[in-house]
Amino acid sequence: MPAATADPAEMPAPGSSSGTPSPSVLSDIGAYFTAPLRWDRSDWAWFGGALLAIGLAHRYDTQVRAHFVGSGPAANINSEDTRDAIPTVAVFGGTWALALVTQDHDGYREGWAMAEAAALSGITDYALKFAAGRETPGQTTDPNEWFKSGSSFPSLHSTEAFAIGTVLAESGNDDYRFVRRLLGYGLGVFTSYERLKHDAHWLSDTVAGAALGISSAHFTMDRRFGDSGESHLALVPIEGGAMLMYRVSME
Repeated sequence: MPAATADPAEMPAPGSSSGTPSPSVLSDIGAYFTAPLRWDRSDWAWFGGALLAIGLAHRYDTQVRAHFVGSGPAANINSEDTRDAIPTVAVFGGTWALALVTQDHDGYREGWAMAEAAALSGITDYALKFAAGRETPGQTTDPNEWFKSGSSFPSLHSTEAFAIGTVLAESGNDDYRFVRRLLGYGLGVFTSYERLKHDAHWLSDTVAGAALGISSAHFTMDRRFGDSGESHLALVPIEGGAMLMYRVSME
């Protein structure tokens, strides 16, 4: 997960009419894309765990696709790109709408964090798509068609859903933390499920999107709100497989 090294920057004033990015946003962009230069042991452990999870998912790409659409080429499949993006757009728009109605400063900050996490992860997603060139299940039945003309890896829908969903899940106060996490992570899982059901992506595409979205969201929250150290997600290798762990501080 990209790690911040500077104090959280002040948020731009809500409703600012300036058309240029604030210095804090420019600073965040620079810090985000140079973050690997400052990663510590836990950051590299997260990265290694994400690679392991993607690799394990890749092993079951064919089986998962067969479960949803069968083993052969799927005929007349609509990938439902627009429909599958609606829940994520609704959560993002709803966060901003509620902040505007209630004039809640924390709501503005949360909305800005969602926007930044979505933008940073989206740019990275497109760069990875271009580099990987993986063909979608709609183009081939072979999950190993890399470096072609495809745009399957990672799933942009999963990336954005987990980026926005993670901010919803982990920001704000703890009064409704369980509900926030249920809605936030549920958004990512549901969106990924729909992408698989609509034969738009391989399982490993959605897992990569989840890792990218979650890490980008935590980077943004660390920059905007400070690193509270409240929770950490990790994939730990164990004998015969791997175990997904989620640590929450109860202080």
